[in-house]
Amino acid sequence: MGIQGMELCAVAVVIMLFIAVLKQFGILEPMSMEDSSDSDFELEAVRHQPEGLDQLQALTKFTKKELQSLYRGFKNECPSGLVNEETFKLIYAQFFPQGDATMYAHFLFNAFDMDQTGAIRFEDFVIGLSILLRGTVHEKLNWAFNLYDINKDGYITKEEMLAIMKSIYDMMGRYTHPILREDAPIEHVEKFFQKMDRNRDGVVTIEEFLETCQKDENIMSSMQLFENVI
Repeated sequence: MGIQGMELCAVAVVIMLFIAVLKQFGILEPMSMEDSSDSDFELEAVRHQPEGLDQLQALTKFTKKELQSLYRGFKNECPSGLVNEETFKLIYAQFFPQGDATMYAHFLFNAFDMDQTGAIRFEDFVIGLSILLRGTVHEKLNWAFNLYDINKDGYITKEEMLAIMKSIYDMMGRYTHPILREDAPIEHVEKFFQKMDRNRDGVVTIEEFLETCQKDENIMSSMQLFENVI
């Protein structure tokens, strides 16, 4: 996997791995045609109570039936109604037993933990999933920018992008063919900034990120790959 491949990986790996996690843990279970109830979620056994069904439907692009199915799977795997970071890391570690997914899972967890509470609620889960699977290209790119903007100050720095790329390399890069050089993440970051940093001020803004990505056919194609998985 060369530099171009790593660039696409940095954008698309979020969706691919997250869908794999969902299927592995039964959260993307088949929809039951018999479940036609429009009633709200069953909340008695759950410590964290999610937003109401109507409100979540308004915030996402899922139907009531889809939200009910997603909630059943989420509740089965997370009876407390919350996923903490350590659990999230353990889930990702199962997919990369010969790599180290710790840091990538940390960054991805923070992107889903919208309120920075240290736990992913069902609301965080379905809103993020809705963006990744059914959001517009603009929404998906905004979500990716938020992932790369580690300190959430509205800019991507070289240090932040290098941290993301090293985490991807630690997780899967060393097992690619041909094997990536140790300085591949640094080289990728330099190419990323040559392409994205339009005014050469040393940081990438959301406007620069959106403009550059929307002109890249490969990135645009990767944004459309997973729109109909559920």
